[in-house]
Amino acid sequence: MPIISDDELSRRRHEILVGARRCFAQFGYEGATVRRLEEETGKSRGAIFHHFGDKESLFLALARQDAARQAEVVANNGLVEVMREILSSPERHEWLATRLEIASLLRTDPNFRSRWKDQQSILNQAVRDRLRSKAETGRIRDDVDIEVLGTFLETFMDGFISRLARGDSEGLEHVLQLVEQAIRTKAV
Repeated sequence: MPIISDDELSRRRHEILVGARRCFAQFGYEGATVRRLEEETGKSRGAIFHHFGDKESLFLALARQDAARQAEVVANNGLVEVMREILSSPERHEWLATRLEIASLLRTDPNFRSRWKDQQSILNQAVRDRLRSKAETGRIRDDVDIEVLGTFLETFMDGFISRLARGDSEGLEHVLQLVEQAIRTKAV
């Protein structure tokens, strides 16, 4: 049996992630069947699950990828900038509509909820770190706890994604400005 190089394994894993993202975007979490995942990735069920174990792990790998990329944007520009990126390039973020389905799993499946929280922790930590940094320079309001501000932003983002998933983006740039104003210090 031939030995496959690490580069080749990495390439195959990347191809699976790209195809799976398309599949989840088009069919949702539940509709992304193994057969559809095979079609979209061009890989066999064995190859897909060799790299990811199961559909949930594959989905969470995509969530981890997004969380890491978004955490980078948050570190440099804040969570509102992540939402602006989603608003300006919705085609790059279509799979986020699966979060509507995920809400049900988060409510009913404790194992999935735990794994999801692990995947999202990098983004949540980046948001808190960014808020602390801005608080140290006096750029955000000091009458509200950092944790509350972080929860406010994350809650808004959940609603923001839900609204985009419904195809309704009208006026959201103005709403993002309002969110920024809500967390910043008042200008003197």
